[in-house]
Amino acid sequence: MKILVIEDDRTVGDYVKRGLEEHGYHADLVNDGMEALRLASGGLYDLLVLDLRLPGMSGLEVLRTLRDRGNTVPVLVLTAQDALDFKVTVLRAGADDYVTKPFAFEELLARVEALGRRPQQLRSAVVTVADLELDTATREVRRGGQLIDLTPKEYSVLEYLMRHSPRVMSRTLITEYAWDYHFDPGTNIVDVVINRIRKKVDSGHDGKLVHTVRGVGYVVKAP
Repeated sequence: MKILVIEDDRTVGDYVKRGLEEHGYHADLVNDGMEALRLASGGLYDLLVLDLRLPGMSGLEVLRTLRDRGNTVPVLVLTAQDALDFKVTVLRAGADDYVTKPFAFEELLARVEALGRRPQQLRSAVVTVADLELDTATREVRRGGQLIDLTPKEYSVLEYLMRHSPRVMSRTLITEYAWDYHFDPGTNIVDVVINRIRKKVDSGHDGKLVHTVRGVGYVVKAP
């Protein structure tokens, strides 16, 4: 599960990020509201841990904007305010849960685990685009019933594109999801992987599913 920690207090942010990573989660840290909204809108994260006092845009504004846009990513709010009416306001704005500062990390972890189970229960194990099927439980990919052999990175990129079909996803978003910035962004590795996926998925089929949108990015969609 990929988690975005949004916290302007670097000490608290590093503490939460490190603790989550020690428990097997992938966690990124950002300390500005506008940047948090940009990242959270990209479909890269399974959960947000959101502080409310942020520069640029408040956490409450980030939350409301995401919900107004139809973004349903689970949000765990960190707040120093324990007044009941404020908690009600946060929940009505779209938060899934909250933790009051100061908090014990064990409590935050338990709430993260609880929220993390929700999308897995709601998310279908099989993602389908036309006659292309990707089974997240077995990590098998088939087109027209025929098994396709993919490398782990090819599988990761294809899953990302299929889950967002028919949206066009930029090279930057694909890079952030599949490589976590851990390679030189000046390379053409995304294009190389997409071309390999295209050959494996579309070869021998009249209807092409993997498309390049010049100057924008890539999309997997029904012909």
